Amino acid sequence: MEIKYFNRESGEQEIERVYGENAVKWFYQSFLGKALAPVATSSWFSKFYGSFQDKPNSTKKIDPFIEKFNIQMDEFLPHENRDESAPYQSFNEFFIRRFKEGKRSFVSDKNSLAAPCEARYFGYESITEETTIPVKGNFLKPESMIDHEKWGDTFKGGPLMIARLCPVDYHRFHYPDSGTTLDSYRRGNILHSVNPIALVEKPDIFLINERAVSILETENFGKIAYLEVGAICVGKIVQSHHDKEFNRGDEKGYFLFGGSTVVIIGEKGKWKPSQDILDYTAKGIETYIKLGTEIGTKV
Repeated sequence: MEIKYFNRESGEQEIERVYGENAVKWFYQSFLGKALAPVATSSWFSKFYGSFQDKPNSTKKIDPFIEKFNIQMDEFLPHENRDESAPYQSFNEFFIRRFKEGKRSFVSDKNSLAAPCEARYFGYESITEETTIPVKGNFLKPESMIDHEKWGDTFKGGPLMIARLCPVDYHRFHYPDSGTTLDSYRRGNILHSVNPIALVEKPDIFLINERAVSILETENFGKIAYLEVGAICVGKIVQSHHDKEFNRGDEKGYFLFGGSTVVIIGEKGKWKPSQDILDYTAKGIETYIKLGTEIGTKV
């Protein structure tokens, strides 16, 4: 199964180079892999595996990873209190690398919703039972994903965006607009892969995976439900911003080792995903978007 996506910056369709592709196929498409899935997808297993990425000897993985996936390291800073001669002392330090000043900027137009992460996006003006990409509509219902009696009805019929981060991507996530956090809580304790191969085999992943949910009151787009969804071998979802007030572009947190997903859900009639994202979603193709650029507009 080839995973194609549209790269907005290059204007071309590209084929994703999947980290651990054979392992994903084995777990979700083989008899033995499916039998072992309850162990492999447990939270303790992923956190145990992720802890090895903090070990000093994990640095030996960094250079081959950079070379294989052609990561442009001139865009990134060394880890905190490190220098260019020894920028990272573990694979996880490399994994949560930060951009250098000026390498990314957040759109300033108040009518534009900014990309909270650098990722591959699906976007929907509203989720219906007929929605089938990447999974069936009944597995993308906002009320089921949010899983809170106070907030479920707030987002019925509203826009929804799925931003899938690959292991090769920048793994920090940010606020798409300024505002205030109204609520935050956790749901789920399973950690399936969020790769499209896995989603085809197990479409309820977004309803059962471990996820952190924040309800945000934004200045320009109404209430937004902001979900960070864990994935297999993700050691932890870390919230690095602890104040209720936030500004557009502020870092909200980061994922430790593994591929992960951010889901943004809005109120009906407040905004819609950008047209190129909607057009490619209708074709079953994700759109690769750089951090801070426009992903949605006011309606």
